[in-house]
Amino acid sequence: MAYKITDDCVACGACAEGCPVGAISEGDGKYVIDADTCIDCGTCAENCPVGAPVEDK
Repeated sequence: MAYKITDDCVACGACAEGCPVGAISEGDGKYVIDADTCIDCGTCAENCPVGAPVEDK
């Protein structure tokens, strides 16, 4: 199950910098995760200062 980034995102880029597969890119006002590329490792959630990445259930 891939992660998604909630509206809590402050567009700091910490999640994208830590993503081992490059699944995260800057979107319109917040970062977005490509679900097809995401390997569900949770690194984005660990690196995010505001807890914006969450498991997409």
